[in-house]
Amino acid sequence: MCLGDWSDVSTMMVDDISAKRNAQGRSVARLAAVQALYQIELSDVGPEEAIEDFLTHRNGREVEGDHYAEADRTHFRWLVRVVNGDVGGLDDRISGALDNGWTVDRLGALMRALLRAAAAELMARRDIPARVVVSEYVELAGAFFSRREPAFVNAALDSMARRARAAEFAAPGNMNG
Repeated sequence: MCLGDWSDVSTMMVDDISAKRNAQGRSVARLAAVQALYQIELSDVGPEEAIEDFLTHRNGREVEGDHYAEADRTHFRWLVRVVNGDVGGLDDRISGALDNGWTVDRLGALMRALLRAAAAELMARRDIPARVVVSEYVELAGAFFSRREPAFVNAALDSMARRARAAEFAAPGNMNG
């Protein structure tokens, strides 16, 4: 292998590490956004106050023995603001993906926060593959809930994703679509 080949490998490794960091930061932003949205719903805290509280006191810090990883600040802010600005529209999307007999109001506040954040990403962030969004929020559900809830989240988000982004699921050679 000549020097030029190693340079290409090095660049690819740096790009790969950078992509992983960005993905991790976005994952942390999703978790933080769900927590902030939950806080907003259950208190008198507004979205900007919740955003600042998280970024000032939790992001990348240790709080009561728990270490908070560094979130993608831009994605976190965007998620909290978009969800807060379109709760009704997002709830309509979520309602359309729930089984008969289920309503958004019947869900707990934490589940609503999680589904609203996921719905916002599915509707507005076409640069993030639908399967990634679904997977990330199902994993988050597993961190907060027992077995039943992640399956519920998976079913609801899969339904929403297939409606909102049918083309991603109808790709040639797609065995899961």
